[in-house]
Amino acid sequence: MTALAAQTLVGDIGATNARFGLLDAAGNVDRIRVGPCSDHVGLAEAIEAYLEAARRDSPEPPAVLRPKAAALAVAAAVAGDHVAFVNHHWFFSQAALKSRLGLDRLLMVNDFGALAAGVPHLKSHDLHWIGGGPARDHYVPKAMIGVLGPGTGLGVGGVFPVERQWIALTGEGGHVSLPAGTEREGRVLEVMRRRFGHASAERALSGRGLVNLYEILAEIDGVPTKPYAPADVTETAVSGGDAHCREALEMFAGMLGTEAGDLALTLGAKGGIYIGGGIVPRLGKDFPAQRFRRRFEEKGRLYPYISDIPTFVILHRFPAFVGLAALLRGESIIPVALE
Repeated sequence: MTALAAQTLVGDIGATNARFGLLDAAGNVDRIRVGPCSDHVGLAEAIEAYLEAARRDSPEPPAVLRPKAAALAVAAAVAGDHVAFVNHHWFFSQAALKSRLGLDRLLMVNDFGALAAGVPHLKSHDLHWIGGGPARDHYVPKAMIGVLGPGTGLGVGGVFPVERQWIALTGEGGHVSLPAGTEREGRVLEVMRRRFGHASAERALSGRGLVNLYEILAEIDGVPTKPYAPADVTETAVSGGDAHCREALEMFAGMLGTEAGDLALTLGAKGGIYIGGGIVPRLGKDFPAQRFRRRFEEKGRLYPYISDIPTFVILHRFPAFVGLAALLRGESIIPVALE
């Protein structure tokens, strides 16, 4: 196990919000701040603004809040020095960022790689069980785990144990082709293909995806749409104010169940499927969990196999920070992580 630095900057930067904190040698994260990415020109400026605010609000001398190490989870593929966000305009050089911030160590990983790395280290109270096998503690020794999460985009990953470490997998699974589970979904996907060329999972299973579902369902039925944001769709669906919003949320849950079941079969994820991101945890009891789970298990002859796989919603507010701490300690690793 690797010892943590006395003070390490940690960040979980999505396409919409940036979350920063300071990790101490004991593994505790404090001075957490969350703010919109749109407030800053780039990632370096967002980090500098965070550190300046932390110094201004701290009783400690300014010199104390100058971390020499950083671990950042970003909503982008990390496979070289140049990193570009998928659903945001930011891009940067890792080497230039490290130099500008005066860091001795910079660990840069995909955000869902960090989430996957953290899942084995979450506690039972950090999770909400939504089906599969007996309701139990989430930890299944020596078992593959899958993670996915709709937010601004759709993140997908996995993690599996090797000896005393967990190996986290990263990829771009949110951009796989979206299958239709019903005739109604088939009509929706036809419209998506006309609009976008490729009907990827993210086109439906994300914040913008919820809006896409609502607009397309209304279009199919010849009903005028309203200029809803993603939060408007979910709030209106829950309140019962619009039948197409409700149908969009139900369809979202069903499609997510299908994608989660496909991930479970692909990975052999007998350790469970864990749902993060910004949408499902925020919905809480209003998430159509029964519809999700029913579609998750609709795998024909493989029903006995998949019905025993548990599914969980991640309740921890900053699970990527848990993963970053585990990566820094060497308890979890990402094979392509660059430092």
